[in-house]
Amino acid sequence: MSKPYYTIATDVVAEQTIKKSRFIVHLYRISDEPMAQAKIAAARAADPKATHHCFAYMLGTDDHIQRMSDDGEPSGTAGVPILEALKLNELHDVLAVVTRYFGGIKLGAGGLIRAYNSTPVLGIQTAGKVQRCLQTKLAITLDYKNVDSLNYYLTQQQLTTLTTDYGVQVTIVIAVNTAASAATQTAITNLLSGQVSFDDQGQQFTEVPVTD
Repeated sequence: MSKPYYTIATDVVAEQTIKKSRFIVHLYRISDEPMAQAKIAAARAADPKATHHCFAYMLGTDDHIQRMSDDGEPSGTAGVPILEALKLNELHDVLAVVTRYFGGIKLGAGGLIRAYNSTPVLGIQTAGKVQRCLQTKLAITLDYKNVDSLNYYLTQQQLTTLTTDYGVQVTIVIAVNTAASAATQTAITNLLSGQVSFDDQGQQFTEVPVTD
């Protein structure tokens, strides 16, 4: 079974101050490396007088591309902790650029690592996470007398109704996770004593908010 695909719900900017140094994170959803480089340039342009613009990003469902930069901070104190924040949250196709305005107080290696790790985590919490799910659009055709029973089942299972068409019979189109489609059809068939038919109308990716 493949691992869930998580990413951020939206691009976001978040900020915190640690011992007078400002740490600003720009989080972006990205699709390729040219886009990542363009977003890094945009973050630099947004804060041209900043001391550092450190970053990390991961690309692909298997994270086969991973890049990071300390941008002048001591080796291993910025890029690695930013990357670890992305990994810890299991995010894919995300770039984090952490901009620092030095406040005059040195943080030491440990302090820098904590700052460059906690700032993207703050951004992730602000943006929110979504899971990309492969769903099947399933058309369910049934008699009017069974509609209430089906709707109650769909509500209990938290299945989304896309459309409802009233004709000689009722056709309700739902979105169901593809992996659960067969089991859902079996459950509905049993619920309605076989007085139902199904039509697979194709698949789509849907982003579902992740709540801890």
